[in-house]
Amino acid sequence: MNTPFDEEPHRRPGLLSRLRASFLTGIVVIAPVWLTIWLIWSVVGWIDSAVLPLVPQRFQPEQYVGINLRGVGVIIFLIFTVLVGWIAKGILGRSLIHFGESVVDRMPVVRSVYSGIKQISETVFAQTERSFEKACLIQYPRRGIWAIGFVSTTAKGEVAERAETGGELLSVFVPTTPNPTSGFLLFFPQEDVIMLDMSIEDAAKLVISAGLVYPNDKDPSQPTE
Repeated sequence: MNTPFDEEPHRRPGLLSRLRASFLTGIVVIAPVWLTIWLIWSVVGWIDSAVLPLVPQRFQPEQYVGINLRGVGVIIFLIFTVLVGWIAKGILGRSLIHFGESVVDRMPVVRSVYSGIKQISETVFAQTERSFEKACLIQYPRRGIWAIGFVSTTAKGEVAERAETGGELLSVFVPTTPNPTSGFLLFFPQEDVIMLDMSIEDAAKLVISAGLVYPNDKDPSQPTE
């Protein structure tokens, strides 16, 4: 005889439980797809609303098609941006940019806003040589505790001159977990920095995963061949 406190060892989940599990699984599948499409659709609409009012009325695609085609503004923006970038690489473009920046430098408030936005744009979008060179191991925040860092460059100028070290001083960015875009800029003597063979991407994965994802050929939990 079973009592109310006895458990049924092989009790199958009920219909509501199965429906709930299927619903949650569907949400997990649909949510990323829907949010991605919604975000792209919203960004395209925002660019269209900013670009199309600048296009003369007779060139508006709605005049020929009869409907407002979403995405035309994005195409116009891409063509215009590529054209501006191509012109800016030339002598005339560089001269115009220098002249414009010299005018902006004379405007107190505008100068600060422009300078900040320019630095952010160059950091995020400009493809220059300013990238991390190698992943490394350093002892931080104290001796005996190791952290992964990214060597950016050799310290120069006043930092290198005033630091009390006999050799070169390396600029090392130490990222935080799980957001590697934030962290600390530290300066280490070259002899205190251990360079790693793993790539920058593999080191970033290791930081983001909080040590759960190692590069396959460097995973200490796997036997060596």
